[in-house]
Amino acid sequence: MSSRISSSVFSANGKRFREVFQHVGKDVVNYFPGHMAKGLQQMQKTLTQIDCIVEVHDARIPFSGRNPRFGDTLMVRPHLLVLNKMDLANMQYHQSIEEALKTGGVKKVFYTSCTENIDTTIKHKILPAVTELVTSVDRFNRSEAEDYSVLVIGIPNVGKSSLINALRRMHLKKGGKATPVGAHPGVTRSVMEKIRVSDKPKVYVYDTPGIMLPHIPNMDVGMKLALCGTLQDHLVGSLTIADYMLFLLNKFSYFKYVQHFGLNEPTDDIHSLLSHIAKQHNLILKTRSLSGGYVYRTNFKRASDIVLQDFRAGCLGKVNLDADMIAARCSDRNVSDASFTFSNEPVSP
Repeated sequence: MSSRISSSVFSANGKRFREVFQHVGKDVVNYFPGHMAKGLQQMQKTLTQIDCIVEVHDARIPFSGRNPRFGDTLMVRPHLLVLNKMDLANMQYHQSIEEALKTGGVKKVFYTSCTENIDTTIKHKILPAVTELVTSVDRFNRSEAEDYSVLVIGIPNVGKSSLINALRRMHLKKGGKATPVGAHPGVTRSVMEKIRVSDKPKVYVYDTPGIMLPHIPNMDVGMKLALCGTLQDHLVGSLTIADYMLFLLNKFSYFKYVQHFGLNEPTDDIHSLLSHIAKQHNLILKTRSLSGGYVYRTNFKRASDIVLQDFRAGCLGKVNLDADMIAARCSDRNVSDASFTFSNEPVSP
């Protein structure tokens, strides 16, 4: 059974979905905590020891959320962009994305998936690209150094530490984690000591804290970042993020969630969806009332967490949250006709 259901079927039955998402609640456009400012200062101080910058970003949002501060303060060194989490991304428009990024000054773009045991790009392409970039420019005070020193940067929770560990595992055959990783943003909070990831060539990398944009351009960009987990859920609220996700799924006629969550039909009511999930998982809050009895309420917070966990794991399909921006930047007819695209292909477990 196809996961994509024609929206006209539901229109005939009187189904109407929201055309605009009303942003209410917490404002995240100015989220820039102190440890991020300190981390950016540490990176700037480290530049004299650096040969190359590797920027890591989420492949689901190739344009949204990339920090312009990096270009202003760090790109005096050769730079390449790694779009990580490609296992969760719709790769249909990757060529147009690369063309748009290169037009914007990014010379080298790579797609990776650090969850794969053997990612051919990590194993065979990234370090040769680093070597090519470094040897093509003047190394100034590091001209006599025999090793290459790389600074890995990016916004929170895009896989910087995971990429470093994967490079180390594939090139040095080292197990374990040289730098800590986590499913939530903010695990790395300062520029760490350099980590050896290769002997031939000899390459060291510095892991860095995720640095968010000092000012998020608008709430839609902020919600995309929240959906991808680059902002901590409590800053927006997991229920609000889940509601925004539902709004987008309905708006662009992608109804895989209906089958995934065992619904009879699509819904535009987030509380209806969460109540259904809470019933499936017995997510009930029991509190004592003023009269001495008990009141039972649906645990919407926990149900929202389940929805977001499934979305971020790719259970609702591979996504490109920046398809609208691709349309604005590219002249490709197939791209310009798309505003927001989901792949029907589920992520393999």
